[in-house]
Amino acid sequence: MATRSEISYTCRSMTEHLTARLSKWPFVLGDIMLLGLAGMVVYRSDWPLSMGAATFCLVATALGAWFCVLPFLKEYHAASKLAESNALSTALAQIKNLEQVQAEITRATGQWMGVRDDSTKTVAVAAQLSEKITSEANAFREFLQRANESEKAHLRLEVEKLRRSEADWLQVLVRILDHIYALNQAGARSGQPALTSQLNQFQHACRDAARKVGLAPIPANRYDTYDAKLHQLANPDEPLPPKAQVMTVHAVGYTFQGTPIRKPVVSVSPQPQAEFQLSETDVDDMEEPALETDPE
Repeated sequence: MATRSEISYTCRSMTEHLTARLSKWPFVLGDIMLLGLAGMVVYRSDWPLSMGAATFCLVATALGAWFCVLPFLKEYHAASKLAESNALSTALAQIKNLEQVQAEITRATGQWMGVRDDSTKTVAVAAQLSEKITSEANAFREFLQRANESEKAHLRLEVEKLRRSEADWLQVLVRILDHIYALNQAGARSGQPALTSQLNQFQHACRDAARKVGLAPIPANRYDTYDAKLHQLANPDEPLPPKAQVMTVHAVGYTFQGTPIRKPVVSVSPQPQAEFQLSETDVDDMEEPALETDPE
């Protein structure tokens, strides 16, 4: 609907247009002629006026008034028609605007639906990628765990081999040093100072070489008080008198890298040194040295 200002502007425009096209002077002239005719009838008639003269004057005056008002009525009627036409045009323009708005809404809705579909697809792809990444990460973690366990098992095996190899050559070295000690004791009993000195130097040289790999002797002296924590009996069934003393040292003890592997082998009763011989079982009873390398 057109507003009041729009109608006023339309009426004013219509009035100016009609003024330019519709001349009012014929109506005014007709009005003047009718009024003049009525005045002439009044002037020529006798008083009081007859019914016919009064009726004629009244009709002439009414027709004159109607002729005077008629152009304004025409202008108002035309202005109303134009206002209705403009209002109808405005309504049609608004309807077209509404149609355009509806089209824009429809297009925006379609775009939003497309964006929603794309978002749904993106979320689905992201979920698939997440699941794939998770599965790949789990597989890689399992692979690393298996590789780590395999490496640990390999290291354990290598360390075990090294321990066995070390225990083997350590036993061999201890047996060699035991034999050297027995040879040194035999030279001491021989009563030959030169031979004893040479054997002592030979034993010291061998022990110095053994110290370079971490093998050190644990000495034991005769007449030392026997201590089960420090000594090992050559004959486990040998009776122990009160306050027993070491009478014979058959073999010294050894430590490997600070770890005791065998106590000195002694006897608390006098026994000839030649009658004792260290058996393989005594050497095999040595503790295996602990390696510093930790496979874990």
